[in-house]
Amino acid sequence: MSDKPIRVRFAPSPTGYLHVGGARTALFNYLFAKKTGGTFLLRIEDTDRTRFQEDSLKEIFESLKWLGIEWTEGPERGGEYGPYIQSERLDIYKKYAQTLWNSGQAYPCFCTPERLEKVRKEKELRKEMHGGYDRKCRDMSKEESQALIDAGTPYVLRLKAPLEGTISFVDGIRGEIETPVTMVDDTVLMKTDGYPTYHLASVVDDHLMEISHVLRGDEWIASTPRHILLYKAFGWQPPIIAHLPVILSPDGGKLSKRKGAASVMDYKRGGYLPEALVNFLSLLGWNPGDDREIMGIQEIIDAFDMGRISAKPSVFDEDKLTWVNSQYMESYDPAKLLADIEPMWAEKGLPVGEFSTEYKERVVSLFRTRCKKVTEFGENGAYFFADPEDFDAKQAAKQFNAAVKPALDMITEKAGAVAEWNRGGLEALFHGIADELEMSAGKINPAVRLAVTGVGGGPDLMDMLELMGRDTVVRRVKKASEWIEKNV
Repeated sequence: MSDKPIRVRFAPSPTGYLHVGGARTALFNYLFAKKTGGTFLLRIEDTDRTRFQEDSLKEIFESLKWLGIEWTEGPERGGEYGPYIQSERLDIYKKYAQTLWNSGQAYPCFCTPERLEKVRKEKELRKEMHGGYDRKCRDMSKEESQALIDAGTPYVLRLKAPLEGTISFVDGIRGEIETPVTMVDDTVLMKTDGYPTYHLASVVDDHLMEISHVLRGDEWIASTPRHILLYKAFGWQPPIIAHLPVILSPDGGKLSKRKGAASVMDYKRGGYLPEALVNFLSLLGWNPGDDREIMGIQEIIDAFDMGRISAKPSVFDEDKLTWVNSQYMESYDPAKLLADIEPMWAEKGLPVGEFSTEYKERVVSLFRTRCKKVTEFGENGAYFFADPEDFDAKQAAKQFNAAVKPALDMITEKAGAVAEWNRGGLEALFHGIADELEMSAGKINPAVRLAVTGVGGGPDLMDMLELMGRDTVVRRVKKASEWIEKNV
């Protein structure tokens, strides 16, 4: 562990939505900072202007906030190391790029895209392992280079990589990784549009922002040798770099934006709770050292240890995520759930505004243990706000018959005499009717459920009847009795 104060960052590119792999990276950085008392900052790496999407920047912020991953420094927060959006730091990158050119560690390259493509294809035909740049402009004199620049010739700035040897670094998760320099070409540092590449901007920012640890996805392993060379060129000590394990889809393919990885907001819209998604993501590549599967954020922080992050791939099992979500649903605050559920009911045209908040929260409480996702509330429970328009045909054929009609009629007749319209009073009413008619509750209760809901399943019957209230129950049971008289 470094003696430097712990400072970590999440540095997404606003080229699309924040997918779950990126969210896992943000989460692990956040957990590490929280566990160590360090600082978690957000930096926006928007130097790829051809793929920049303004809307995605907003969605990144929204996604992180929804997950509860709050940054200490960064956009909207500020901080002494800002600005935290790379497009606002161009003069900084140009200054450091110029430093490398002045010291002879970088050089302008005037090769056109057409020539570079030709070189690549020729190397491919020769079956060379590394198909990179052939260093044509590397030994051009400064005078010749400056003359071309003054003439307006487009150019990029490249780092002079060593021509022999190996580049090594100790990955915080995988241990030592060595790369032959023959696998690394002269990395582009500044592009023709005056913007830095990811490689230069990331290294400069990590140094200036005093980042102590870089926790990022395994797709950046191949780029790390370039970054190590840059640190050496500047004479800087690199941070501890750790590459998180790849996340696979259930079919074994890599989960990525381009292969259909869902965004964080997709899961929000799909009815998943932020706490459940955080819990699930935390266990993709890390474990708490025991068999716990359901853990609140503070429990996760308390148990988090980089030493327990595995290099082995993990699988994004959506069925498992749904199960985790269902566990959270059972104890989730009904008031918080209602904020998401009420608009779903309203969209279906249900008169939810006519009912009290207390009533709606009690509806949510009844369904919590029966719904795996928030969206399932929108698909159920309409009968708490409006009389069923019809009865499920299969259930009606099974439950509605001449034998059960007297029981329904007695409920409508005797309901007014129930002193307390609660579980105790309702159970006494039903038991009395069952005894009088010599019928089992197994015949009466399903018929009453169908009468008041229109369907065959749902929450506990007595709880439902108590919540719906005497008048609603009597009205609906009477309607069912009339239906039996006409149709059976």
